[in-house]
Amino acid sequence: MAFLIRTRDSAPLAPTPFAPPVPGWAFLRADFLLRAAPLRFSSGLLHPAMFPCSPSLTARPGVLMACVDSNFYDIGKDVLAKAKTGTGKTVGFLLPAIEVLSALPRTTSINLLVMCPTRELANQVAAEAKKLLKYHRSLGVQVVIGGTKLPQEQRSMQANPCQILVATPGRLKDHLENTPGFSTRIKGVKVLVLDEADRLLDMGFRRDIEKIIAFIPKERQTLLFSATVPEEVRQISHVAMRKNYEFINTVQEGDEETHSQVNQTYMIVPLDMHFSILYNVLKKHVMEDAEYKVIVFCTTAMVTKLVAEVLSQLKLNIREIHSRKSQSARTKVSDEFRKSKGLILVSSDVSARGVDYPDVTLVIQVGLPADREQYIHRLGRTGRKGKEGQGILLLAPWEMHFLSTVNDLSLSEAAAPSVDSSIQAVVKDAVRRVEMKSKESAYQAWLGYYNSNKTISRDKARLVRLAEEFSQSMGLAVPPAIPKLILRKMGLSNVPGLRSA
Repeated sequence: MAFLIRTRDSAPLAPTPFAPPVPGWAFLRADFLLRAAPLRFSSGLLHPAMFPCSPSLTARPGVLMACVDSNFYDIGKDVLAKAKTGTGKTVGFLLPAIEVLSALPRTTSINLLVMCPTRELANQVAAEAKKLLKYHRSLGVQVVIGGTKLPQEQRSMQANPCQILVATPGRLKDHLENTPGFSTRIKGVKVLVLDEADRLLDMGFRRDIEKIIAFIPKERQTLLFSATVPEEVRQISHVAMRKNYEFINTVQEGDEETHSQVNQTYMIVPLDMHFSILYNVLKKHVMEDAEYKVIVFCTTAMVTKLVAEVLSQLKLNIREIHSRKSQSARTKVSDEFRKSKGLILVSSDVSARGVDYPDVTLVIQVGLPADREQYIHRLGRTGRKGKEGQGILLLAPWEMHFLSTVNDLSLSEAAAPSVDSSIQAVVKDAVRRVEMKSKESAYQAWLGYYNSNKTISRDKARLVRLAEEFSQSMGLAVPPAIPKLILRKMGLSNVPGLRSA
C-alpha cells in the first residue's frame, strides 16, 4: 500500500500509480507512514491530485488508517472491521483493494465484489469507486441493483466488462441464475466485501449471501465492515471468512458508538401531538438555519409516505424516499438531497445505513426504532466527518422502554415545545387533506410494525388500543378495516377491536 505524502523539499519526485510527479511530494508505503506519523492523514498531507473528488479520504479516514496500519492487504488476511458511521469505511476497503487489482492482469473476470444492503448504498459505493479509479483507467466498476431492468444490466456488463462489481444480494443472485457467463466471470473474485454486514443480515439476506459465496473461489480475501457487530455478524463471519480472520475495532474501549459532536435529545409526546410537535420542531430549525438539511426517519414505508404528505400540505420543502418508490425516483431524490441544502428528507430505513449525505444538520426519529443499532445508524447520518449535528428522538409515553437500550449514550430529555392552538388547527387541517388511501396503508403498516415488537405485541388488547390511538392521530373516528389475509399473516385474526375487510 503506498501514498504520496508532503515533503519539506520541493524537488520533483517519481510518478506513482495514482498521480504524476508533483514538486514537494514523496511516495512512501502507507503502513510505514501510519506507524511513523499516524496524524498525517487527518492533517491534509495526502496529495490532493490523487482524489480531487473524494473529500471523504482527507476528512476523516480513521478506518483507512486502522486497516492499512494492520497490513492486512499485504498478507491477504480476512478482516471484520467495526467503526462509527462517517469515518471512512467505504474508502477503507476500496482504496487498498483497487491497488491490489491494479497489479492483476486484465481479464473480463470480476475481481472485487462488494455487497450492500440497499440500492442507495450500492450506488454510493460505486460512485466512490469511480472517483478512486481516476488514475486506473483500465479498471471498470458497475452496479447491479433491484428496481432496474435486468436485461439492461446484462447488456451493460457484456459491452463493458468490469473488474469491480457493487451489488445488492437479491439482484446478484438474479444474475447468477439468469445471465449467461456471469457465474464464470464471478469465479475471478479476489476480494469479497460485505458492507454494512449487520444490515444485510437484518434484511434477511443470509441465505442469498451463502448461495453467492458458494459460487466464488474459496481462495479469496473477505472483508466485513459494520458500525455494529452483533452476534449475527459473528455467525456470518464463520461462513464467509477463514478462522484466522482479524478483528479491527476503531471504536476505543469506553467510547460511545455515536459521535460526540452530535447533540442527542428525546421528547416524550402523546401520539395525537406527534404531527404538531414535528411541524413545530422543523419550522424552528428551518428559521434558525438557512442551510438546513434534515432527515426525518419513520417506522415503515407507508408511515413515511403519510408523514411526507402531511408535511407537504404544511408547505415545507419535502422529499420522500422509501422502498415502495421506484428505483429511478429513489435515485433522483437521493442525488438531489446529497447535492442540495434547504431540504427535508422524509425517509424509511433505506437511508439509515452507510449512505453519505453531506452536511445534514438534524436527524429526527419519529416512533420506536427497530433496535439500538438502528437508532445509532440513523443518528449517524448527521455529525459525519467531524462536523456538528443534532438528533431528536420523538416517542410516545408507551415507547419509553426503548430508552433503557441506549442509556449509555449521551441522550438527554428535552421538554416538548408548547404548540399554539392555531398551529394545531393548521396541522389538523393538513392531516385531514391527506388521502384516505394513504391513511389506510399507514394504519396497516403501523399495526404490522408494532405487532412485531415483542414488548408491545405481548398484550394484543393493548396493541389494538394503541393502533386506535394512531388512527385518531390521523383524524379518523373509526380505524380502517384490514384484509383478512393480512390479519392472518400478522397473527391477529379474530382479535377484538380490529375490523376486517
